[in-house]
Amino acid sequence: MSQERKVKLLRSVLGGFYNKGDEYIFQCPKCDHHKRKLSINFVKGAFKCWVCDWSGRNMYRIIRQFGTTDQRYEWKGLTQQIEVEKFADKLFGPKEQQQQDKISLPNHFISLANKNLPNTSLYPINYLKSRRIGKKDIIKWKIGYCPKGKYASRIVVPSFDIAGDINFFVTRSYDRNWRKYLNPETSKDIIFNHPYLDFDEDLVIVEGVFDAIKAGDNAVPLLGSTLTENSKLFAEIIRNDTPVYLALDPDASKKTNRLIALFLRYDIEVYLIEVGPFGDVGEMTKPQFAERKKNAKSMNSDGYLVKRISNI
Repeated sequence: MSQERKVKLLRSVLGGFYNKGDEYIFQCPKCDHHKRKLSINFVKGAFKCWVCDWSGRNMYRIIRQFGTTDQRYEWKGLTQQIEVEKFADKLFGPKEQQQQDKISLPNHFISLANKNLPNTSLYPINYLKSRRIGKKDIIKWKIGYCPKGKYASRIVVPSFDIAGDINFFVTRSYDRNWRKYLNPETSKDIIFNHPYLDFDEDLVIVEGVFDAIKAGDNAVPLLGSTLTENSKLFAEIIRNDTPVYLALDPDASKKTNRLIALFLRYDIEVYLIEVGPFGDVGEMTKPQFAERKKNAKSMNSDGYLVKRISNI
């Protein structure tokens, strides 16, 4: 019954089809070839177009890209991402609650989202304004500052794990301290602000937290680190078959190339956002970044090869 409902839903998205054994053949919405060349196999839980070579191991990718919001919800209700969970279990083992180092916000942390703020808040607020970060961003990202102590004269941006506990925080000096960033001595293998990310939608990956603020909804920072096959963020992307938009600093081209190759190896949709001539995403306005994202380049195998050659 479930398969019949899936076929019916796919038909509402893709149009008519014909049946060939275990496969259902539709017209491909990607290349829009006049003949039906998109083969969907429910037994394998995979699809492939025999003209443009568009393929995937998660059929939700079709619904996500070409369906309506209602169709997305209906599909998730039918599948609950079972196919992807099984695939992820093979790669990473069953999803388990991993022990995370317990940390707390600095002792002298003051939230800038408070209504009544001390006079010392004028300096961090002016600094944030200079970076075009306003009240809505402060509330969304729960930004604060420390007027004294170890993290004195620093903006503080906290991160929360899926349970809502603090798992990291980033501090940035606003008084010309020679050391711009001073972060806690704990693992960076986290998913920054995990509860606020939707891995069923496009995910933007940037370098730092101020880049993520400018990138808008569903952006996650690498915190100056990298992404490996063993990292929590990578596992979550693979588990959910999340489309990825890379917007790393222009001087991090080697890291960008490595990540593109890594995502393509796992059949993840990956797009490249042009950041230059800006030094990083944090230097852009939100509308500027949104325009860059809209014009992002799809990095299939051919596109990745062209990019590598252009960097030689």
